[in-house]
Amino acid sequence: MQKSSAVSGFYKLSPEERLGFVKEFADLTDDEAATLHSMRTLSLDKADKMIENVVGGISHPLGIAVNFLIDGKDYLVPMAIEEPSVVAAASKAAAIARKKGGFRTKYSGSIMRAQIQVVDVDVKKAAKAVMKEKKSIMKKAAEQNPTLLSIGGGPKDLKTRAIKTPSGSMLIVELYVDCKDAMGANAVNTMAEAIAPIIEKATKGNVLLRILSNLATERIAFASATFDKEELGGEYVIEGIIKAYHFADFDQYRATTHNKGVMNGIIAVAMATGQDTRAIEAGAHSYASITGRYRSLTSWKKDRREDLVGSIELPIAVGIVGGSSSVNPSAKIALKILGVKSAGELARVMVSVGLAQNLAALRALVAEGIQKGHMRLHARNIAVSAGAKGGEIDKVAATMVKEKAVKFTRAKEILDEIRK
Repeated sequence: MQKSSAVSGFYKLSPEERLGFVKEFADLTDDEAATLHSMRTLSLDKADKMIENVVGGISHPLGIAVNFLIDGKDYLVPMAIEEPSVVAAASKAAAIARKKGGFRTKYSGSIMRAQIQVVDVDVKKAAKAVMKEKKSIMKKAAEQNPTLLSIGGGPKDLKTRAIKTPSGSMLIVELYVDCKDAMGANAVNTMAEAIAPIIEKATKGNVLLRILSNLATERIAFASATFDKEELGGEYVIEGIIKAYHFADFDQYRATTHNKGVMNGIIAVAMATGQDTRAIEAGAHSYASITGRYRSLTSWKKDRREDLVGSIELPIAVGIVGGSSSVNPSAKIALKILGVKSAGELARVMVSVGLAQNLAALRALVAEGIQKGHMRLHARNIAVSAGAKGGEIDKVAATMVKEKAVKFTRAKEILDEIRK
């Protein structure tokens, strides 16, 4: 029987109780659960092999967003993030979406493009020369990764286009590679390097850059969900969310913060699962500008029942094989908790979390102001910093929020009063 991610009061459980629930849901081993519990998931030896000049590591809190129902499947979603209220907000929005069937998603595929820059040429003649060599170029690229080729991936197409720049006209040769369940940066870059000499010889020009693009427009993830009017707080809230969306879609200053909220969810999942967060972030913001102006990554409208319908689409290039996700033990465990079987499934989960995060943020802004939820969690952090433990934490935090005085000095005073 399929396990359900719908959990009421998950936040009320202790960390140990939450971990126990996750362990059972995801069939974690005792060692995997112990690894998460210890918060020491990456050894110095492994870290030293991942980057240069290693001296240690840092930790992010790893939370679990509950209630996610995506394409009829239940997910517990690991999120690594330091910002308060994000995990709780995603869980709440997922619970509301669940009432109307959860999230519905699509993924366009796993194609990445390599770009080879050719300069000092007649671009029209050079483009023809490149296409004459297309067969040999594709063959050379395929030879670089027999494993990828054996599972149906590898180079799929070659195109050219000319651009005009202050440095003169340039020919950009683009190789399209199906990366399957890998993010694909290393494979694509290796192919680009390998085919560059053939292109240079054919065009009689100079090849400069040969590297993948992080604007992965052939890896678009899409999600939509319906949110019940009464669950959101009524017609006023829905009208406010739609107007807030229009504000973001037509004002770049607001859109930047609006999309940052979307990425709070997406990048938290990316961090947890060992993805290239910089590539995802860059691709998302570039895609938000693809029409010529920076716009909202989400859209919101009412359906015929007056419920709120949200949708989101953006490029998400991720992998479940290779890279950090195969080296970092915590990333492996996070992927196991998610239970995803492909890079496309991971992308569809991530975009659903992004939509949930956006809904939660807009609802908070319209209905109560964003600071209310933030302050509750920030107050807990201040209470801990002041030395509060166990049940003292909530008492100190609640008093500060009530007084609207969330300060370290006040936390110390309240803690002293409690202990007396």
